[in-house]
Amino acid sequence: MDHYIERVVDLLEPGSNRLYNMSIDEARRILLEGSAEAVRHIEGSFALLVKSGKRVRMARSLDRPMRYFLAKRQEGPALIVASRIDTIFEWLKAEKLDGQFHPSYTRMVPAHYVVDLQLIGCPDPDPVYTRFFAPASGTLPADLDVIGEAYVAALAEEIAGWLRTVPENEPIGVCFSGGIDSGSVFLTTYHVMRKLGMSPSRLKAFVLDLGDGPDFRQAQMFLERLGLSMFLEAVGGDPSTLDVNETIRIIEDYKSLDVESATMALALGRGIRARYPEWRYLIDGDGGDENLKDYPIEENPELTIRSVINNSMLYQEGWGVGKIKHSLTYSGGLSRSYVRTYATARHCDFDGFSPYTRPEVIAVAEAIPFIELTQYSVDRLYELKGEIVARGVRAVTGFEMPVFPKRRFQQGALSSGTLRSRLPHREADYRERFLSLYH
Repeated sequence: MDHYIERVVDLLEPGSNRLYNMSIDEARRILLEGSAEAVRHIEGSFALLVKSGKRVRMARSLDRPMRYFLAKRQEGPALIVASRIDTIFEWLKAEKLDGQFHPSYTRMVPAHYVVDLQLIGCPDPDPVYTRFFAPASGTLPADLDVIGEAYVAALAEEIAGWLRTVPENEPIGVCFSGGIDSGSVFLTTYHVMRKLGMSPSRLKAFVLDLGDGPDFRQAQMFLERLGLSMFLEAVGGDPSTLDVNETIRIIEDYKSLDVESATMALALGRGIRARYPEWRYLIDGDGGDENLKDYPIEENPELTIRSVINNSMLYQEGWGVGKIKHSLTYSGGLSRSYVRTYATARHCDFDGFSPYTRPEVIAVAEAIPFIELTQYSVDRLYELKGEIVARGVRAVTGFEMPVFPKRRFQQGALSSGTLRSRLPHREADYRERFLSLYH
């Protein structure tokens, strides 16, 4: 009698997990045996997979991409799990199962959920999603000093936890522009290193300068005002080497803004790597815009001020699991787009960290009473981020942080004209280029 044999292939990179309060084995045990609420107590960055009989459970933090694909075999299904689509495809080719593959058939584990699968045959049942992170909304008082201090204190705590995992004397690089997010991360990292007795001489603020962009001068002004200019290091590059096809291959996505941002991240990473072959640890401000809802609403016809304020973690998770506009292939929000940071850092052989993506920091942001503070005013919403973060930095570090107008990463390293000539901002074209990788 034939036996129905299911197979689970774990192609995740075990070294990408960075846990603070337990071992990987303990985290996997909690995922397998505990409730979704128990998974919330796993501190750090993780992409976890466990199996018991025909049951598979998966969970990931916001800053760790995780994808899967279910292949059919005569003897039973094979579930392949990896951080990348091309990793799954290469395994299928080796097993002569690639005829079943299309990139749209892969699935992304959404951040902040436990995903349950039953490997019981054809047709396959839908996965079951159980949220493990559900912060309360609007619970803080409408006091910007209180909010700012709570927010940056949570940021400092996450940076301290990460710094303790970095080997002593290893240098720390901040991906820096002088904007609110990278500026607050730099100042808080500097403050925490001194508080922990670590030498700030290990620290550098790397700013990407491709010749005619405004970020370099902004970064200079930021640090000059605080007497910290000695930490700034410009990383140059040739705009003609920017390669959108390579970016799309590395991030495996086609959203225009993410392609642009990732292209700049690659330029910065390569510039640092060329100058410092042994450098490993980078920290950045990714997630700060999402936390404080600081995106131009008028640029997205699907959004209104009410949808942004009234939907919990909209920018972190998109419209959310179970919604019509939620992509099974890509998830949504930063759950999808964080690959622009993760994949580019890994490609350049860096160990990156984005403290604004941590649940404890997001929880403080979600507790901000945005309705009371803005009264649904778009202009007031845009003003809040600078006020909150600057007050928090002052309370926690003592620094009077300069606040400059918002500018995206890709808009700061080179002129807008050069950016448009190198990255033509056509999502349909980018999508076609991505799919051509699998033709």
